[in-house]
Formats: sequence, structure tokens, C-alpha cells
Amino acid sequence: MARRVLLIEDEPNIIEAVSFILSRDGWTVHTHSAGASAAERVRAHPPDLVILDAMLPGRSGYDILQELRDAEETRGIPVMMLTARGQARDRELALSLGATHFMTKPFSNAEVLDRVRALAGG
Repeated sequence: MARRVLLIEDEPNIIEAVSFILSRDGWTVHTHSAGASAAERVRAHPPDLVILDAMLPGRSGYDILQELRDAEETRGIPVMMLTARGQARDRELALSLGATHFMTKPFSNAEVLDRVRALAGG
């Protein structure tokens, strides 16, 4: 059975790029673009990995991350923050809230694929 990743992102070009990279590697990629309902989407269909943008319409990725880490059923899901905000304080905030990894845009395809494989345990 294919491993599943949930990409929570609102930029169509990023959705297309990440979906292509991961699908080609055998992942089943689901996408969600509304910040307000993102945590509920994770709870409804828990993926093997979440890739989460920091800036989403309706709700911040940091708030979503906090909610995922506060809930028992989603606490253990690896979450990779993927954001255009690459300042040290953004990275520190994400990691302090429980992000498993922090990556900035723009990114290389190889970097995303390597990190997703590592976070998923192989």
C-alpha cells in the first residue's frame, strides 16, 4: 500500500510541484488548501506525513501545528513545515511547536524527496 502524504498548501504551483515529485516516488498525495479546516482534515484521514505551509488562508500553519501536537490522535504524525518565511524566528517557532522539520521555499526537488523519505522512516 502506498504511503500517504497530506500537503496543506494554497499556492497552486507548489501543490503541483510537490505532488509531482512525491507521486513519481510512489506516494499517494492528498492536498488541502484551507487553513480553517486543515486540522480537521488531518484528523479525519490521518496521513503518514503532513507537509504544512506556514501562511494559509483562514488560519496560520503554526496554529494548525499547535492543534495537531495538542491532540493525542495526531501528535505522532511527522509534520514538515514548508514556508517562504525563512527567518530564524520562524524556524524556532515551528520547531518549538513540534515541527519535525522546517524547509524554506524555494526548495530543490531532491531536498523535498530526501526529507520526506527520511521523515517517513525510509
